[in-house]
Amino acid sequence: MTTRVIYPGTFDPITNGHFDIIKRSAAMFDEIIVAVAASPSKKTLFTLEERVALVRDSIQSLPNVSVEGFSGLMVDFAKAKQANLLVRGLRTTMDFEYEFGLTNMYRKLMPELESVFLTPSEEYAFLSSTIVREVALHGGTVESFVPKTVHNALQSKIHPK
Repeated sequence: MTTRVIYPGTFDPITNGHFDIIKRSAAMFDEIIVAVAASPSKKTLFTLEERVALVRDSIQSLPNVSVEGFSGLMVDFAKAKQANLLVRGLRTTMDFEYEFGLTNMYRKLMPELESVFLTPSEEYAFLSSTIVREVALHGGTVESFVPKTVHNALQSKIHPK
């Protein structure tokens, strides 16, 4: 039996911390679907299509990982993909509280859906998409925090020619 896992998020943009979680998940489970959320309530820097493309480019070396964009409820996406396991990253106690609430809601909406939480590798414990965007928007260097294609996309988005 194949274990299909969903790693959902906005990924605006994907960071090396996200990639670390994806890579470690890929070593633990048969199939990972990175589910890039449309998140219409968030003001994203990149469009859904751009975020999907950036994640897809970043995970090319992982044959058991695929990427899909989605809108609507994550539990509906999980049902459509016949997945009953989520992977989520936890960096802080604030992340834990947020994820704890989400997990309880998911259980109400889809009782068979379980969540597995991974802490980031120490070098990425501080890293978030929000921090990367803010540093990049203010002219700071972020190339050590994101895949090369993401760095290039950030530069093109922030400093269009």
